[in-house]
Amino acid sequence: MARRSLKLSELGRQKAIRAFQRTELTQQQLAEEVGCVRQTVGKFFAGKPVDQTIFKEICFRLDFDWEEVFEEEPQAPELQNIDTLVNNICTKLRLSLQDQCGTIRVLDMSRPIEISDIYTEVNILEKIPRRKNLTIAELLQQFSPEAENGDRLGLNRLNEERCPAEEAVRRYPKLTILGKPGSGKTTFLKYLALQCSYRDLLGDLVPIFLVARHFSESENQPSLREYIIKLLLIFDVSEAQTAKLLNEGRALILIDGIDEVKAEDVLRVNQEIRNFYCQYHRNRFAIACRTAVRKSTLDNFTEVEIADFSYQQIESFVQKWFTAKYHTNLGRTESHCHVICSQGEEIDSNLACLTKKGDSETVYEAEQFLAQLQANHRIQELATNPLLLTLLCLEFEDNGDFPSDRAELYGCGIATLMRKWDAKRGIVRDRVYQKLSVQRKKDLLSNLALITFERQEFLFKQKDIEKYIADYLRNLTESETDSRALQLDSAAVLKSIETQHGILVERARGIYSFSHLSFQEYFTARKIVTSSSPQELEKSLNNLVARITEKNWREIFLLAVGMLPQADCLLLLMKAKIDNLLAKDAYLQEFLTWVNEKTLTVEVTFKAAAVRAFYFNLACIQQTNRNPKNYRNCELVRALDRNLFILVMLGNIRALDIGLDEILTLACDRAQDLRNTDRPYAFLGAFALACDRAANSKLGQALQKLKQQLPGDRESEAEFQQWWQQNGTAWTNQLRTITINYRNIGHNWQFSPEQAQALKNYYEANQLLVECLNSDCYITREVRQEIEATLLLAK
Repeated sequence: MARRSLKLSELGRQKAIRAFQRTELTQQQLAEEVGCVRQTVGKFFAGKPVDQTIFKEICFRLDFDWEEVFEEEPQAPELQNIDTLVNNICTKLRLSLQDQCGTIRVLDMSRPIEISDIYTEVNILEKIPRRKNLTIAELLQQFSPEAENGDRLGLNRLNEERCPAEEAVRRYPKLTILGKPGSGKTTFLKYLALQCSYRDLLGDLVPIFLVARHFSESENQPSLREYIIKLLLIFDVSEAQTAKLLNEGRALILIDGIDEVKAEDVLRVNQEIRNFYCQYHRNRFAIACRTAVRKSTLDNFTEVEIADFSYQQIESFVQKWFTAKYHTNLGRTESHCHVICSQGEEIDSNLACLTKKGDSETVYEAEQFLAQLQANHRIQELATNPLLLTLLCLEFEDNGDFPSDRAELYGCGIATLMRKWDAKRGIVRDRVYQKLSVQRKKDLLSNLALITFERQEFLFKQKDIEKYIADYLRNLTESETDSRALQLDSAAVLKSIETQHGILVERARGIYSFSHLSFQEYFTARKIVTSSSPQELEKSLNNLVARITEKNWREIFLLAVGMLPQADCLLLLMKAKIDNLLAKDAYLQEFLTWVNEKTLTVEVTFKAAAVRAFYFNLACIQQTNRNPKNYRNCELVRALDRNLFILVMLGNIRALDIGLDEILTLACDRAQDLRNTDRPYAFLGAFALACDRAANSKLGQALQKLKQQLPGDRESEAEFQQWWQQNGTAWTNQLRTITINYRNIGHNWQFSPEQAQALKNYYEANQLLVECLNSDCYITREVRQEIEATLLLAK
């Protein structure tokens, strides 16, 4: 049975006020003494009904008999049935929850967006990765620096069991949801609150959504029980109704942002949560907190961690984002149309056409975003974090493309994590390393990145990274000089970086890495280009250029040229280094001389450097262990002259002078391949095409004579193979001699393995140089022309 409510009679109210004045207490002090909130005391003195237990406690404290002053309030019918009470409270809270939890607005969004429009199903890890006892060697087994799925660290391949987060909420009544900054913790809790209020998830409960920071900063520091009672009183839910709800275990308590509580309030807030949980343990709880914060650990709570987005989740989010963006714009357009065309009868059909057109544009925009994301696995790495994915969507929405300068994009992402995200939400965290400005923090991270990247350490032990931090702090003014104090400071700084920014994360127990390899590459490049003096900068650039053939450093070059205010110096150093790669090998210099001479003999209007790249590639296909059938792997050609590259890809190059050289080379190599295959059709087709292309020339006559030696068309495949076994080698040598004599191609260079590798390094280094030239960097016209004019020339 529900307890009765009592209220003061009019005479009783006058007596109570006089008694209260004699105590010299405030209403807040009286409320604390009797164990209720101040609003309840206010209702008591106003002659409004309050719970009879509270009524009696107040009368006892005021030193008069409650039976002399009360007027009984009829029993509230809704307290007789808990299901009715739950439905009534949910109805009262629903609009407020929709207003509080129904939208999100992050970063530089011009307007909020409905959570229901973009919510993407969240997965959780039941085994917290950072608590696993794994070695660096075990983690590196999954490492793939050239992975194209945005998972170069292999974190999605660690056999982690993922399950839908909603399933975890159903399974565990006491849940702590951990996650890195920007992983979607708040969005998920808001989604839970909405789903519960609409009876779609845990529909027999009342969702109560709380922000830990707001509770901790409440006036007079109420208990969590008092805070919830006060919150529900706003919606005309009495204290007695709230007490019954909690006593019956019919509330879903959602507490967001334990990590956002100020340091001086942490112990009190955690103790309040524990006290509340102990008193009302029958209710369900879901508490969100950043992964690195251990100070929020609660007994009897199951801890799970929000997993990074998979590509399927990224795809779902992007499609929903651009659809929601279009519908938001359509809503504004529709409203505008109704204002200016309120009398028009064609407005509905016009809007229908607009909707149909918009839907196709939305699909196209999302497809373009995803296509570019798949083409750039470094940017795809960032998209596994929902907050950074939102940043990418905003950038793409504004420009229809990702920024051409990746350094600028990474810088925006880092700024988002380091400063803008908390600032947008009005959060000032406890800064263990508050003496470090944002610039100093970036300098520290740059220092860590360069040290670890130079050692090719993508995962590092906690003690090592703390030592690097201590070395950096030791050189700062007013820093600790005592070794023990420095060690403590470095540990605190590491934890602050992880907790506040998520740029460094703990992958397994005591093993750290940058959250994204892209960030490690960005900070490495930043350290190189922000040297303190011109002499130091020159030294740093020379050290970088010494690594021009190391694949792992390729992105560092691309980022560095974009960060430099003028990239002339670095690009000229790269060019000199590349030229010296083959300078000491006379035979390879002879090969480069042939490449240039051959280029000068063909009549084309394309850039000479692109034509040199074409012949370099054509001659080296077999020598550098590339697929001999892949005659269109001309990335350097594309970087130098897109017109020539397009013709090569479309096959239209065959109508040009250099097209004949491509066909002859193809015929020679397919003739060579006949030793290892029993199907001659590919060879015969290529050779016939070469004969046709060279018709009406001396080369054509020589090829026709050679063709007459082959078995006739009436011969079977088996007969052709028998003839080839006896005559194929001699015939192929004749074909190669003809191509050398008439076209100066087909030379058997017979490069040694070392020379072949040197040529491969040289070609790829030139490709990197040209990609740097074509990037969003500042370079003087004279230097650009000088570099392009001398590419792939003998020294």
